[in-house]
Amino acid sequence: MKKLNLGCGKNKSVAAGAVTIDKNSFTGADIIHDLNKFPWPISDNEFDEIYCLDILEHLDDLIGVMEEIHRIAMPGARVIITVPHFSCANAYTDPTHKHFFSLFSFDYFTGQNQWDFYTKVRFNKKKIQLIFYPIFLNKLIWRIADRCPQLYERHLVWIFPAWFISAELEALK
Repeated sequence: MKKLNLGCGKNKSVAAGAVTIDKNSFTGADIIHDLNKFPWPISDNEFDEIYCLDILEHLDDLIGVMEEIHRIAMPGARVIITVPHFSCANAYTDPTHKHFFSLFSFDYFTGQNQWDFYTKVRFNKKKIQLIFYPIFLNKLIWRIADRCPQLYERHLVWIFPAWFISAELEALK
C-alpha cells in the first residue's frame, strides 16, 4: 500500500512508511514542493492512502487541491482529512488559515450539494465527524452533533464550539 502525507511538516509518524511532501526544506520531506503550485510532481493514480492533516486550511485553492488529490489517488483510495471546524477559535487565530470548514464542506466533492458543479472530481464520503475538546459536557454535545449535524451547525455551534473535523473520503474514478 502506497501512502502520501501532504504538508507533513515535521510530523512523519502519522502514516508509517508514507512518502512525505512539504514546501519547507527544513522538514526533511521526501518531496519539496509548494502545494499551491499545480500540477504536483506526482504521477496520476499513484497512492492508495493520502493524509491531509491540518493542511487544507492553509492552501490557496481548495478546489484545485482536491482535484490534485483526486488525480494522484488510485481508484478507491482513502483520503484522510483533518481540518479545524469553523467554530473553533483556532480556525480564526492562525493568520495562515485561508479556509473555514463545516461538516458539509466536503459535500461539494461528493455530488451531495446543489452547488457541486465547481468541479467534476468525486469522492465518496465514508466517514465524517466533529471532534470536541475532551471535557465531560462535550460528550453529550458530540452525540447531538453526530445525530443531528444540521441542528448542531445552525443552532448550537456558537454555544458549544467544535474543535476539528475528521473525514475519510474515497476517490471515485
